[in-house]
Amino acid sequence: MIRILIADDHDILRAGLKHILHDTGDIVVAGEACDGHQALSLVRTGQWDALVLDLSMPGKSGIELIKQIKGEFPRLPILILSMHKEDLYAVRALKAGASGYLCKDSAEALLAQAIRKVVGGGLFVNQAVAEKLAMDMLTGAGNGAPHSRLTDREYQVFMLLARGLGVTDIGRELNLSVKTISTHKTRIQEKMNLANTADLIHYAIRHQLIGGPDGLDA
Repeated sequence: MIRILIADDHDILRAGLKHILHDTGDIVVAGEACDGHQALSLVRTGQWDALVLDLSMPGKSGIELIKQIKGEFPRLPILILSMHKEDLYAVRALKAGASGYLCKDSAEALLAQAIRKVVGGGLFVNQAVAEKLAMDMLTGAGNGAPHSRLTDREYQVFMLLARGLGVTDIGRELNLSVKTISTHKTRIQEKMNLANTADLIHYAIRHQLIGGPDGLDA
């Protein structure tokens, strides 16, 4: 039996994932966490075959959490389940140590398959992400797009800005000061050569990092 830990801050989504896996016969949700700190605590105190991790929970960011968990438990497969487009987030997560990346809208059809793949030692990604990883390995860099120059934290802040959040809301969500978020925002705009938040949003839509106006509410 495959014992997994699910870490996601939405109760309804965790319930949905348990429902999806209920009839698999070989996968059991043996634990749940609602934030990064609880996930880390449960990983340290339990015996798990895999961790299914939301990339965007309150507190410690997904990328930071992946690195910390893999540093302490290098053999634990981590499957990222995220609402974010399988683009730069996926590549960053895999480089941080994740074994797979699955968009939430594909969970019903692919979750069990993805869990079995990573538990078996494989890598679960779609073709676009696999090609992006291969290209990075060949060139030693990303596709050269401005957002690929951002650090993990800057990219996280950039995506929240692109979804219409203000610096105060972002600071609250990431447990960082408004001053720190403002500094990140300034650096993001400098690296990407963008003048203001509206430019950031338009950039994100143009590069399909968010799904247009509806994506701002995601």
